[in-house]
Amino acid sequence: MENSKEMRGWLDNLGLDHPLVIAGPCSAETEEQVLKIAHDLKDTDVTYLRAGIWKPRTRPGNFEGVGALGLKWLQKAKEETGMLTATEVANAAHVKLALEHDIDLLWIGARSTVSPFIVQEIADALKGTDKVVLVKNPVNPDLSLWLGGIERLYSSDIKKLGVIHRGFSTYEKTKYRNIPEWQLAIELQNKFPDLPLICDPSHITGKRDMIFDVAQTALDLNFDGLMIETHNDPDNAWSDAAQQVTPDTLVQIMKDLKIRKESDAEAEYNNKLGMLRAQIDIIDNGLIDTLGKRMKISDEIGTLKKQKNVAVLQSKRWNEILGRMILEGQEKGLSEEFILKMFKAIHQESINHQEKILKA
Repeated sequence: MENSKEMRGWLDNLGLDHPLVIAGPCSAETEEQVLKIAHDLKDTDVTYLRAGIWKPRTRPGNFEGVGALGLKWLQKAKEETGMLTATEVANAAHVKLALEHDIDLLWIGARSTVSPFIVQEIADALKGTDKVVLVKNPVNPDLSLWLGGIERLYSSDIKKLGVIHRGFSTYEKTKYRNIPEWQLAIELQNKFPDLPLICDPSHITGKRDMIFDVAQTALDLNFDGLMIETHNDPDNAWSDAAQQVTPDTLVQIMKDLKIRKESDAEAEYNNKLGMLRAQIDIIDNGLIDTLGKRMKISDEIGTLKKQKNVAVLQSKRWNEILGRMILEGQEKGLSEEFILKMFKAIHQESINHQEKILKA
């Protein structure tokens, strides 16, 4: 899979002067709904009309898609609007039906990417296809598994390829539905800079009011496009209502996004600088989040010390931490002076938290 430039030919051939946009409802619900959304999106930046036909649900009993009938609705939408179409496939039977209905872009979902058996089945069914095939990251943060999906498709003589970053599942509660773990996408981008990289802010956030910020971060990191779930009546959507936006909102999002273009040396410099700063912003946000978690643990320690009437400052423990952090910092190229200043500040904040609890 050395020639990633070959993989992005399909994207370059679209001749877009803006990021690629794939949009449409989480699920195709009715013919009227699909056609309404298609007509609302046809004169916008959207190139591919997406709709879930088969919906893999975490637990049974929820709406699992209308099935093959929805493919006819996508076909009709394409005939009426000229938009290209896209849907998710999870097995060989889905592939066969999607190809029979001339769907232009197929993607493999996060739950399917985790299984090499499923990906291989889909790759075998698609062997030699000229359709665009995108692979969503697996639900767990495993870059090798993600790349493995692309390699299996490439080995089946499928050259129009790309990846979708939709975030990673976690047991821990955060503001995201799926934690972005941007560093994995950045690492993939560094390994294969010409492999089209699409962001799915709908699934990362799970909330429509966060979509713009995540989409902007993706563009700052030089992503090639966005997949945004769009519904004419999102509050009453049959699946994932909270993360879908209206066509009008999508148009406004695309207007408000800041998009850098590489047209000369200065623009290339600014683009690279912007990417690096975006990476720093992501890491800084992670640092604040981690420090917040650390202080919550300090609060719990303070509560225990209060119950046992133990002093806040434990010098032996503090010296052990400091010595270990200095050594680990040196391995990461960080000076002893910096480590001392940083951990003294962290330690002082921890003491302040615990003293507040003891005095309460």
